[in-house]
Amino acid sequence: MNSMNWTKVFVVGALSIGLLSNTAAIQAMAQELPKIYDASMPREQQITLAESAAPAEVSSKATVYVLGPKGYEKAREGTNGFSCFVSRHFVKPTETTIEPQCFDAEGSRTLLPAYLHGEELRTSGKSEAEIKADVANGYRQGRFKYPSKPGFLYMMSSQNRLSAIPDHGTGIFPPHLMFYAPNMTTQDIGLDTPSLAKLDYLGMTHPGAGDNLIVVIPVASTTPASPAGR
Repeated sequence: MNSMNWTKVFVVGALSIGLLSNTAAIQAMAQELPKIYDASMPREQQITLAESAAPAEVSSKATVYVLGPKGYEKAREGTNGFSCFVSRHFVKPTETTIEPQCFDAEGSRTLLPAYLHGEELRTSGKSEAEIKADVANGYRQGRFKYPSKPGFLYMMSSQNRLSAIPDHGTGIFPPHLMFYAPNMTTQDIGLDTPSLAKLDYLGMTHPGAGDNLIVVIPVASTTPASPAGR
């Protein structure tokens, strides 16, 4: 649930797309981020980081959660149904991911409770494997629900530090959008697995699973602007 287990072919292409093609810029950005995201980060900084996941007109009206010593705490009640927070999981004892994200109303109703519960377990000392197993049981037992209709979450922050391969550290990942796609496979979107390697802007997190998400990385248009007056 908390791990971005991208399909391998997607990771290879996406990490090299033009949005973050400047190696020096990527390295500088990575150096600015703490190795471990935890409750020691000042509250206002956590709020700013969470809000960076979505456009200001969305995140400024969203409910915001920050990380406290015993899990997530509500820092602000929103008015638009969205929920913004910074998710994390340990990839090494001294390194966590940093995942600013804003769920829409459907994700706030279904997926967010699983994230909040997972962090309660994490702050109580549970391992990532134990958290993953507990959350999976929660879905099987009906304590947690998958989205019941189409929707999406914003992960448009330039501060995304994700882990594509367990136990291999983290890396800066481009701003992107994620769409709920329960049980969908690559074949459902007209692609077989090998052909995904050619699509640097599209992928799936867990093809065929209930918590599967379609990942879309916006790419700047190369179409010439229309002449004035047309």
